[in-house]
Amino acid sequence: MSDKKRLGASIPSRETTPESWYFHRRAFVRGGVIVGGAASLGLGARKLLAGEAQMTPELPGVKKTAFKVDDATTPWKDVTSYNNFYEFGTGKGDPAEEAHTLKTRPWTIAVEGEVKKPQTLDIDKILKLFPLEERIYRFRCVEAWSMVIPWVGFPLASLIKSLEPTSRAKYVAFTTLLRPEEMPGQRRPVLQWPYVEGLRLDEAMHPLALLAVGVYGRALPNQNGAPLRLVVPWKYGFKSIKSVVKIRLVAESPPTSWNLSAPGEYGFYSNVNPDVDHPRWSQGRERRIGEFLKRKTLPFNGYANEVAALYAGMDLKKFF
Repeated sequence: MSDKKRLGASIPSRETTPESWYFHRRAFVRGGVIVGGAASLGLGARKLLAGEAQMTPELPGVKKTAFKVDDATTPWKDVTSYNNFYEFGTGKGDPAEEAHTLKTRPWTIAVEGEVKKPQTLDIDKILKLFPLEERIYRFRCVEAWSMVIPWVGFPLASLIKSLEPTSRAKYVAFTTLLRPEEMPGQRRPVLQWPYVEGLRLDEAMHPLALLAVGVYGRALPNQNGAPLRLVVPWKYGFKSIKSVVKIRLVAESPPTSWNLSAPGEYGFYSNVNPDVDHPRWSQGRERRIGEFLKRKTLPFNGYANEVAALYAGMDLKKFF
């Protein structure tokens, strides 16, 4: 079987953590059954609940901003326990259960390519260079579930400008850490590792594109992409690459992991488009985590007024 055929496209959504278990777990916890009864849970469930409760350190000097939505935010326990992070497993609870093995210090990010000032930055230096701000964004997964998350970070454009891109820079390529001894999912050929993603330069420079280092005013938990991840709120979640170690400005469109694995299902742009269904499910409606009924999916995840001009004249069914 070729590399392009052995990936996650072969893993149907029914094999990930069932939504029924997820919602029943919430009711189970709310009902107080956990108290004194944790021993009756399976080991995986106990680890999941422990990971969900663990709080990371607060980030100092975080500025509130006007980047927010009217929707209610998704609780911390859900944001940190229901994740896609295939480096730690394909189940929604796997990252919270397994990501404790990831070491996020020391951590450096190489920024290079078509720039006048290539450099390698330590994550703690980055935290001092760029003022941190909170932005409450809608977050839409390609599997038709969504959250509302108060991210903490800084504009990707701020970093790019500091590098002084050359006239040849047209795209930005991102690479995730490759360390299978700490990321057990990388020991399986679910994807071609390391995970890679990319944006057009104008997308990367858009004010909404964020490099996140935290959530809910606290440092990113490992399962959410610590210590640095991308957040592009008008695109499906898999574009928001986690645990980034390299950012490279390039002249040509870079490869992206899910497009390499299943090009008929995952396009380069990956904009939230209710009119383009995934081959195995509709994208017209979504389930907000914490809600029972589905809601209508909004074009560009509700950010059409801000980003639609980036794609003027493009056939968004062809360039999906």
